Amino acid sequence: MNPECKWVRPSLRSLQQVMMDMDFSISPTTIERLLHANNYALRANVKSYEPNSNHPDRDIQFAYLTKIRKEYQEAGLPVISIDTKKKELIGNFKNSGRLWGKEVERVNGHDFPSQSDGRAVPYGIYDVSRNCGTVCVGKSADTPEFAVDAIEHWWLTDGKLAYPDAKKLLILADAGGSNGARPRMWKKQLQKRLADQLGLTVTVCHYPTGCSKYNPIEHKLFSFISNNWAGKPLRTFETVVNYIRGTTTTAGLKVKAWLNDKIYEKGLKVSDAEMKLLNLIRGTVCPKWNYTIYPTSAPD
Repeated sequence: MNPECKWVRPSLRSLQQVMMDMDFSISPTTIERLLHANNYALRANVKSYEPNSNHPDRDIQFAYLTKIRKEYQEAGLPVISIDTKKKELIGNFKNSGRLWGKEVERVNGHDFPSQSDGRAVPYGIYDVSRNCGTVCVGKSADTPEFAVDAIEHWWLTDGKLAYPDAKKLLILADAGGSNGARPRMWKKQLQKRLADQLGLTVTVCHYPTGCSKYNPIEHKLFSFISNNWAGKPLRTFETVVNYIRGTTTTAGLKVKAWLNDKIYEKGLKVSDAEMKLLNLIRGTVCPKWNYTIYPTSAPD
């Protein structure tokens, strides 16, 4: 037996039996006391190792992110942090967590997608300066078009009212996903929907690969949404939206949510010719992670 596996799993009574087989008389309570005295305890895995976070430009990018975010905020310009939250099956399924109640809620024994009423795709926009969040709950695929639809909706219903004179927008995003640094469709949609139609100059800064946990939306918005619906089965899309809307914090977080019924097509391509038409300028610092898209036509 592998010595690393020999003693880590047995219960205290199993350890007692092993000790008795070795002619030692000892109780489970004494075994537990001795283990604690030697700094042994039942321990779970902790996510701390980031194999993809040692990129040579990691520190340079973080320094740049801090600098540009400060510049925008001091100028009174909008800074939003964006991402797609964990997708949720809709139906009578178990949702991790516990809540007070006289009886437990009975849910399905298995989480089969075929028994669900669909899958919720919560896409979040977190206003860094105002501590406000907006979540678009989609029913379809998580695509660049879906992401930009959510951002456009935020701007028209909230952002434009909060920043009436702003012509610039800073977006903080992960390096991957529908709003990642590589998808061409993401950049095309930003050009068409935000830059050309709304007249915004859009600057996008991506967090280095493997560093998504530093994106403000993760710990400023998504974590509190998860806590708010912990232990409650998400049986309908309306339940998801209502729990998101009901998320608050002592720091004054306010969250809006809306349901998007639109069906999005996956795998759409953008040609080299279409990319050349984009009014996109790469940054001088970490150009693959930083770029600005300028309007090419007057806003409608």
